[in-house]
Amino acid sequence: MAGSPEPKSMREQFWDPIAGFGVTFRTMFKKVVTEQYPFDKYPTAPRFHGRHQLNRWPDGLEKCVGCELCAWACPADAIYVEGASNSDDPDGGERFSPGERYGRVYQINYLRCILCGLCIEACPTRALTMTNEYELADDNRADLIYEKSDLLAPLLPGMEQPPHPMRLGDDEGAYYRGEFAAPAPTAPGSSTEAGA
Repeated sequence: MAGSPEPKSMREQFWDPIAGFGVTFRTMFKKVVTEQYPFDKYPTAPRFHGRHQLNRWPDGLEKCVGCELCAWACPADAIYVEGASNSDDPDGGERFSPGERYGRVYQINYLRCILCGLCIEACPTRALTMTNEYELADDNRADLIYEKSDLLAPLLPGMEQPPHPMRLGDDEGAYYRGEFAAPAPTAPGSSTEAGA
């Protein structure tokens, strides 16, 4: 009959299943290359794009001037910045950065962030950089929206918690041109360390 398929030979009936599982059988006896990730952590590449960090000047002032260029450059719309003005008024003025403005609100939504680094390239003051930290998973969506306090670099010895006046120069130009010497580390128990 023209419509019925021809029966398979004994060789085809026996060989086809074995050939189909050939890849499976070959890999069963190879060495396993699975990384034991949570227990054995390997270092990342030096220029790895991980969690963001807001940097500080050597006196502790923030480098972010609240220009919002990082938010404009973000293709995923994951960054929200709200700038505010610095003030040197003796009657309660607060200075958080050497510029006229600072980032009062700074948020990065890691549910949306694709870690591309375009925000880093857009930052004119190198306030925003990326660390090698890559463990960003969480079981709560709200915890993946990092606030300014989560992103700020820690205070190092010799730094003072803002707000405070400019300590490294008379104007913001001295900061940006690097015309300053790093402040000397403070002694334990001093007033600047108590505020940190």
